[in-house]
Amino acid sequence: MEAIVRKMEIKDLDDVVLIEEISFPTPWSKSAFEKELKKNLLAKYLVVTLEEKVVAFGGMWLIVDEAHVTNIAVHPDYRGKQLGKLLVEGMIKEAHSIGMLRMTLEVRRSNIVAQNLYKALGFLFCGVRPGYYQDNGEDAIIMWRDIE
Repeated sequence: MEAIVRKMEIKDLDDVVLIEEISFPTPWSKSAFEKELKKNLLAKYLVVTLEEKVVAFGGMWLIVDEAHVTNIAVHPDYRGKQLGKLLVEGMIKEAHSIGMLRMTLEVRRSNIVAQNLYKALGFLFCGVRPGYYQDNGEDAIIMWRDIE
């Protein structure tokens, strides 16, 4: 099976919302994703598909010359298969293609797997947002990388 990274479409939203709901304690709604795709001109969202099934997604907001990652998730059945890496690489490539110079994200302090992925892709630890996550008050690690 070949994994494909492509732009998210409205037809993907049922799969995206399912992944969102099983991945996050405070998931975004389908209408929130619809608004992002239809109305937010500064938002870019990608999906990873295997045999046309959406198995991962990620989004970012474009702010001047920076891409701020809003969310990334891989369906639990497909984790550990390098799809997160493929997705983030696709997001970096997309951000670069539209002139972004830097990329940033927040990641839970406890999410060591994600932090290691981001480090492997050139992101650096740049700070902490204390109590950032509303569901449990967990800190967020802020990471940045330049886009070449």
